[in-house]
Amino acid sequence: MTPRQIVLQTIRFEGPERIAMSLPEPYPNDVVFGSLEPDPEWKPSQTFTPEKGAMWEDEWGNVWARLDDSSKGLVVQGALQHWSQLDTYRMPRIDDPTRYQAARETFENHPDRYKIGGLWSFTFDVMRYLRRMDVFLEDLIAHPAHVRRLADRVVPLLGRCIENWAKAGADAVMFGEDWGTQERLLVSPAMWRDVFKPDYMRLCQVAKRHGLSVWMHSCGYIYDIIPDLIECGIAVLQLDQPALFGVHRLADAFGGRVTFWCPVDIQQVLPSGDEDKIDAFARHLVDKLGAFNGGFIAGFYSDMPSIGVEPEWQDVACKAFVKYGDKRAAEVPG
Repeated sequence: MTPRQIVLQTIRFEGPERIAMSLPEPYPNDVVFGSLEPDPEWKPSQTFTPEKGAMWEDEWGNVWARLDDSSKGLVVQGALQHWSQLDTYRMPRIDDPTRYQAARETFENHPDRYKIGGLWSFTFDVMRYLRRMDVFLEDLIAHPAHVRRLADRVVPLLGRCIENWAKAGADAVMFGEDWGTQERLLVSPAMWRDVFKPDYMRLCQVAKRHGLSVWMHSCGYIYDIIPDLIECGIAVLQLDQPALFGVHRLADAFGGRVTFWCPVDIQQVLPSGDEDKIDAFARHLVDKLGAFNGGFIAGFYSDMPSIGVEPEWQDVACKAFVKYGDKRAAEVPG
């Protein structure tokens, strides 16, 4: 059975011979990612000196900054500082088919793996970056008509990107939108359903028409909208903090309805350095979330310095996933 077949059987709940995995060498990795090539015609309109710290402009025109060397940073100045700029604002060329050629070649070079095309993001991230996070949250209350006008430009653009990924040979598209704090959603569930769910539905339908599944990463507490995400058509939820929800709780409520892709919890377990605890949590994920003839993909968190994790602790997690996730009791590397 090829890695691609294992992933397909996992997300279809068809009883793969082992759990699907996306682990670093020498461990199994069943997926391959494709990403956009840079736009050769795009040049930043602003430059920043070292005295200003780590600041840069993205191709949407948003200005980013960060204080450390590893984090993603945050938008400090959105490209749309005033709603009056919307009609003349020029969207980036993320739907240019030529920017998908390198990914197509990557996919062709890995015919046995499950192929995932990376979307720049989904509607919430695009809009909150363009306006800046705090401003956009105010817009949702004060300027809902402008938010709708912006969404009506963003959704078709993302739809064309999904179509390009299908043409490039992807099996799925994946995006990341962090929707939660550690306690609740950034907006009320009612607002999420009113403002964002219809566009999620539209974009997932585009993917479905082109034979693609949709994978979503989100940090924070999003439990209240997981049923909605499943209804929209999200096939895989990538959660780095499964302990935040409770693994039993996730399995009881959503097992067999959506696949969970998780590392050992990156806040409550992995940074502990407790090898027995890490091993036990990996087994817990496999036993509970993977108990539906599929439904679980073992993950790996690559940015170890940002969460204070030593490489050997991740190694314990990887070995545990292989040990507990292979029904044939495959030999564990190392």
